[in-house]
Formats: sequence, C-alpha cells, structure tokens
Amino acid sequence: MDLIIAIDGYSSCGKSSLARDIARELGYAYIDTGAMYRAVTWYAMEKGLIEGARIAEEQLEREMSQITINFRFSKETFTNETYLNGKNIEDEIRSPGVASLVSYVSALPFVRSRMVALQQNMGREKRVVMDGRDIGTVVFPEAEVKIFMTADPEVRARRRLAELTEKGISTSFEEVLENLKQRDYLDETRETAPLRKAPGAFVIDNTRLSRKEQLEIAMTYIKQKKNES
Repeated sequence: MDLIIAIDGYSSCGKSSLARDIARELGYAYIDTGAMYRAVTWYAMEKGLIEGARIAEEQLEREMSQITINFRFSKETFTNETYLNGKNIEDEIRSPGVASLVSYVSALPFVRSRMVALQQNMGREKRVVMDGRDIGTVVFPEAEVKIFMTADPEVRARRRLAELTEKGISTSFEEVLENLKQRDYLDETRETAPLRKAPGAFVIDNTRLSRKEQLEIAMTYIKQKKNES
C-alpha cells in the first residue's frame, strides 16, 4: 500500500532528519516544506521586500507567480537541495537571518496558499514523506500516517547551534534559543494554518532519543498502520 506520511512539529526537533530517514527506508520521495517557506523568505530579503519584521506584502503577493521552487538530489551531499528559480540556495536559506523572519513570511495567507498548492501537487501520486508545520492538518489531512514531533526547547537550541557552527555560522546559544521560542510562538498563534497536532497523530518526543531510535519508533508505527489498512 502506498502512503502519504505527514510529519509536523516544532522547529529544530528533527523533523527533516526523520523524514529523510523514513523516505530512504521506504524508497519514497522526501519534500522539505520548511525549505519552501525559507526560499520565499530569502527571495523577499534579496528583493528588499522586508525591513525589520515589516513585509511589503502587496509587492510580494504580486511577485509570487515569479517564484519557482524545486528540489534536486545532490550526489555530493546525498540530500535534496533547494532551488529557487534555478539557483541553488540551500546554504542561504539556513542562515540565522532567514530563520528569524520565516515565521512572519509563512504566516501570510497568500504565501501559504501558493505553497500548499505546490505541496499537494508534489504529493498527488503518494509514496511521499513531507515535513512541516501543517502537513497533517492542512496539506494532507487525509494522510495515512501522521507524526507530530517535539523536544525540549534547550535541547533543540543546542542541536541547532551545532548545525550552524558546523556550517561556519557564528551565533550564541542564547540567540538561537530566543529565536526558537519566538518561532514557536508565531507558529502556534498565526491565524492561517497554525501549528497543531493533527487528530490521531502519533507523537514522538525525541529529547532523549538518538536518530536511530526515533527512526525505529517511527517505522514500527508505520508498519502498524500498514497492517491496519
């Protein structure tokens, strides 16, 4: 049985890592929806459409039709990399600057509407693992497998700091933690598609789990759902 696997949860709680591992295990396509919103945010920053937390919404809405986002598999990194209008922006969208603004951009109804349409089109043939904030609640409420991920904020901040340090991006633990808390608040309180646990979603708290352990837990659940079908 072919499945749509929806993984939602908080920032830096391992959604993308788990989604990639599940996709590799099942031979499914992996789609990083968070990268799509980051790509729009980076586009707006590059075009000068964001000043502080203020966004030139009317102009960005007019330019949404000019934004094309896709993913290409890299043989060097063995991961999908994000392309905006044909340009590889994988490194650019992981910067603290983009991270601090993406929740504001992703809260805009016209941005979410366009991204949801693209995501639904990507998953129409099933056999897909998709992670984000609203996959099980908005994009694919009919998904056969829904997982909601969480972890202690300080643990998440340490993980995020390690990722940034590895990429040569200098920041502090306090700055990363504050950014995560701000993103959590914005994600949970926005009017359009707020972060919520989908009804019936299986919760994984990976505060004390290794990557291997969380994959084993998820795969056990997925096999159980397959057997129930």
